[in-house]
This record gives sequence, structure tokens and C-alpha cells, in this order.
Amino acid sequence: MIEIKKVNLKSKKELKKFIKFDWEIYKGDENWVPPLIIDMLSKFNEKKNPLFKHSIIQPFLAYKDNKISGKIVATINKNYNEFQNEKVVFFGFFETINDYEVAEALFNAVAEFGKENGMEKIMGPASFTTNDVVGMLIDNFDEPPVIMMPYNKPYYNDFVTKYGMQKAKDLLAYKLQAEGADLPDRVKRMVEIVQKRSKIVLRSLNVKKFKEEVEKIRIIYNDAWEKNWGFVPWTKEEFEHEAADLKQVVEPDLALIAEIDGEPVGFSLAVPDANVAIKYANGRLFPFGLFKILHYWKTIDHGRLLTLGVRKKYRKRGFESLFYYYSLLNGQKLGWKWGELSWILEDNEAMKHGIELMGGKVYKTYRVYEKNL
Repeated sequence: MIEIKKVNLKSKKELKKFIKFDWEIYKGDENWVPPLIIDMLSKFNEKKNPLFKHSIIQPFLAYKDNKISGKIVATINKNYNEFQNEKVVFFGFFETINDYEVAEALFNAVAEFGKENGMEKIMGPASFTTNDVVGMLIDNFDEPPVIMMPYNKPYYNDFVTKYGMQKAKDLLAYKLQAEGADLPDRVKRMVEIVQKRSKIVLRSLNVKKFKEEVEKIRIIYNDAWEKNWGFVPWTKEEFEHEAADLKQVVEPDLALIAEIDGEPVGFSLAVPDANVAIKYANGRLFPFGLFKILHYWKTIDHGRLLTLGVRKKYRKRGFESLFYYYSLLNGQKLGWKWGELSWILEDNEAMKHGIELMGGKVYKTYRVYEKNL
């Protein structure tokens, strides 16, 4: 018999049960990166996470034979639904034993929660929304995920499709070799031409003016990504909250801002793959986890280009090539051997062409599923 129980967000004990279930699912899986428990608790803290100000969030646990056998979170993001003119309940943080009945019960819990709140579609995985960790890995399960990218058991896709969900969108992850890489002459010429023909200035993030810089980046982001599939604007508070977390891993020379006459026109951010070090903490910073992270941080030899965008009125001028070019050069200076560029919408032909021109190749695919309720 399968029983679904709501998790009380105000109960640290219940939340820890919810979080720690992952260790049972991925026991012995060398590619899994255990999340930091303290970070996960913060994500579900209504006072700390500004997402709660405009979202309804409900975690569920599935019990089979009185034992925790699966988990899922239902999220109704009012800002997303208003901006996209949809009525979507997202499912995320989905984990389950290899038992379809458990998965079905969890999906039903999210669907019912959605219908009770007037939603018309279930979509995911998104933990919590499209501004967070998105998609389900559908191939290449033999490599660990990079920072802020998902990882899951292969059978999860079977369960989702058996439930009747269909592909909403595929998200691509490209791998680009950095060690010894020499960019094609075509790219170099493009960079030279762009710099000669425009007044564009590309500079590194000024950490001393971090708050001011973050607001400039938020303006760029909400403009540049506005027409993208699944986009939802960041609120000022959300963006500052996310930036504060990322500040711990940011390399200023890999956080690039483009300006013309002082006006911000584009931004890109590449970060070291902190997962390389975090996995050794096994979820805990204390008593020894933090020391392990600091020790293994020195071994990080790759990173992720996690965002790159140019404001709408400045597109088709080749500015994107500057970000690719200097991100690669600065990554090489840090000793990076390769980088992941993710995620890229499967139908974003302009972005795909630019990455492939640089020598990038798709090596992982993540799928977002949907189903009408």
C-alpha cells in the first residue's frame, strides 16, 4: 500500500527526512553529487527564500509498507503563470525507488494539488521553477552533473512517459574543450570586427560594487531572456538572493559585463564546477565537510558557462562572440581543461550555431515534460 503525506515546511525534522531520502536512491552511484543539507533547508525556508512570496510550494513524501519510497514538490509560481498566461503546477525534487506505482502516486499528488488551486497543466521537473534546476537527464548517465544541473536515474523518464507526460522542450548541454584549444580564425576575425565597429566595452564584474552590478545584470537578464521559452522575470529580491549564493564561487574575470556609453547591453557568467569539491562533503559542512571542500576545490579543472545574453535592441551585432571568446581565454588562464555551456534551448539556432562554431559539441540532453490536467 502506498501512502502520500504532505511535508510540513515548518518542521525541520520532516524536511530533513525529505532531503535525506536522496542518499538512499543514489547509494553507491559515483556520479551523484550529494547536496549540502544546510543549503536545501534554506531553499525550503519560507523566511529565507523570496520565491515563497509569490509561490505556493508543497513537498510530498510517498510511503510504501511504512517506508519512505519517493518524494516530489508541487510549485505554483504566480509570477510565471501571470507572465506566460498559463496555469501551470511544476513538479520538482522528484526521486523514487524503481516502482512505477510510487511514481504514479507522487504525480497524482501534484496533479491534484494543481487542480485544487485552479491549475490546468503539470510541467517539470523544475526545482522549483524554470529559474532553478530544470529538466530530466535523458542520456549520458555516465558523467556527473556540473554545478546547478540535474542528475537522475534513467528509469525516471520511463515513469514520466508512462504517466502520460510528453516532451515540452529539450535543453542541451554542450562540452567545449579549453585546454590547448585554438579558436577558428573566423571567430577571431569576428571578435576583431565587432570591437572595431562598435563602442562596446567588455569588463569584469566589480566585486567591490557587487550590489550595483547585480542590479545591472538583472536588468540585462530580464530583457535578454524575455522571449525565451519558459521565461519568468526575476524579482529584485529573488535575483539578489541567487546572486548572494553564487558570489561564493564567482571568478570576476568570468563574470563579464558589456557596456556601450555606460549602458549595460549584455552579460555572461561562467563559474567553477563546485560539484567537484562539494561531493566530498557528503551533504555536511561540519565537522569536516568544509575542510574537504576547500581541499578539493584546488582540483577543479573545468567550469560551466551558465548564462549569456544580450539585450534585444543590441542583438545581431556579434556581441555574443566576445563573451564566448573571452570566457574561453579567461578559463584557460585558470587552468580549465573544458567547460560546459548549458542549458541551451533545442530550438535556439543562433546560440547553437555560435557554440558549434567555437567547437562545442552536445554531450547531454535534459527534457522538460508536460501534461494537461
